[in-house]
Amino acid sequence: MSKLGEALRQSAVINLSGAVTMIVDDSSFALDLTSQALMGFGIRARHTCLSAAAAMEILKEQTIDLLVVDCEMPGIDGFELVRWLRRSGLEPNAFVPVIMTAAHIRRSRVTEARDCGASFVITKPFSSATLLERIVWVARDERPFLEIGDYFGPDRRFRKGAPPGEERRADLIRQSALEAEKVAAAAGGETI
Repeated sequence: MSKLGEALRQSAVINLSGAVTMIVDDSSFALDLTSQALMGFGIRARHTCLSAAAAMEILKEQTIDLLVVDCEMPGIDGFELVRWLRRSGLEPNAFVPVIMTAAHIRRSRVTEARDCGASFVITKPFSSATLLERIVWVARDERPFLEIGDYFGPDRRFRKGAPPGEERRADLIRQSALEAEKVAAAAGGETI
């Protein structure tokens, strides 16, 4: 269990001051904004990196509790960094919660983030409240890590405690299935 998860499970009061964090973004402005947001929660960004290559060097030597990484960077992008980290065999860093950030989130980018092993994706610019909400969510995330084919990371299926939006989408899918069954029943047929 990560220090983040441990801190949140032991107390109703959130104390993240001991969390070792790393922010990776090719924009020094974005690094500063994210660092400031984390400091507002009592988290001091211990490592800030302007490139994935610099982050990889630190990840080989230091244990990290939370990684906040930009998706789109020149050279090695955030997706490649997360894939490398998950497959690195570096314990416990291979299991660190990863929040990916991106200025433009298309469905394909969310899918790519999920498929590389990220825990969550948020859109820039994000509010401090959104960042804290996602940090708390990934700290409490109890999804097991899976290794299936070339994927290694948190189970991509959300179960109980799904983030906002996931439950709503699941309800819509269930409602659509019920409607299809009603239509089929009224027509005297069966659903596929």
